[in-house]
Amino acid sequence: MANSVSRKKRRRRLPDIPQVPLAVPIIDNHTHIYPDPKGNAEDPQGAPIQNRDDEGFLRMPVLLEMLKEGMRAAGVRGAITSGCDVPALKFTRDLARDNPEIYAALAIHPNEAVLHAGVREIGPDGLPPRVELWHEQFTLDEAIAQVADLARDDAVVAIGETGLDYFRTGEQGAAAQKQSFRDHIALAKELDKPMQIHDRDAHADVVEILLADGAPERTVFHCFTGDRELAEICAANDWYMSFAGPVTYGPNVDLQEAFDVAPDDLVLVETDAPYLTPVPFRGQPNAAWAVVYTAEFLAERRGIALEEYCEILNRNTYHVYGI
Repeated sequence: MANSVSRKKRRRRLPDIPQVPLAVPIIDNHTHIYPDPKGNAEDPQGAPIQNRDDEGFLRMPVLLEMLKEGMRAAGVRGAITSGCDVPALKFTRDLARDNPEIYAALAIHPNEAVLHAGVREIGPDGLPPRVELWHEQFTLDEAIAQVADLARDDAVVAIGETGLDYFRTGEQGAAAQKQSFRDHIALAKELDKPMQIHDRDAHADVVEILLADGAPERTVFHCFTGDRELAEICAANDWYMSFAGPVTYGPNVDLQEAFDVAPDDLVLVETDAPYLTPVPFRGQPNAAWAVVYTAEFLAERRGIALEEYCEILNRNTYHVYGI
């Protein structure tokens, strides 16, 4: 039993902060910094946290100052945090307003869109929908209206994450997701802001909608999970591909081959923290400073010096987000 507990604790450790900062600091293009709904015992004002598990419970809280210290030590000059449910929208906008190294992306996540639309079905994942109070309080149109209002702020650099997720929804939910996706596409174009796409098991439909509706000028496949074919489609349409920890996992050969054909000027890098931690820390909660390990992997696979590849990643980040 003691050994089991010890192993569990080791799995929950955050990735090591790189001992030497990047010579050319980069930005984590997509992460999640969640508000702590219960506040923090050590901070009467309540403190942002970096991690909660897939069920929404708090796990391994990382105070904002600790997160920023780790980023500075690693040579990560900033992070774009995505607020993609109603409770996180204003919090995320305000967090970016108050912290110069944090930027905001706002949207209603496709799985959230389903619940706002009143759909209550079990998807392919076999899990019942997790309905919260805010899903009952706001229609999908009302939730997206909140995004539209807050996203006009200069602290918000992108609309996202929006898109399609066929892993957690059935046919009824897919219809709601498609409408939400189209509404976010229109909003991104109206505000002239880039869009971050969530695409899970839905590549063909995501591409079809982008082509039919006209993609925003700066469109990013966040946490790119496609194969060589999707990468070639993205390249043909000047859509950006943002690679996260999964590209470092040995079995993900298709994803690595997708990266191989992705043009240098369309590649971004992210963590999607607190999820998808890169090797050698796979299985542990993620944090923004771990974007360094993915950048190192990409540079090595390209056969390019890390400093030179960070220059490329920075140039792409600036072209998309202006930061």
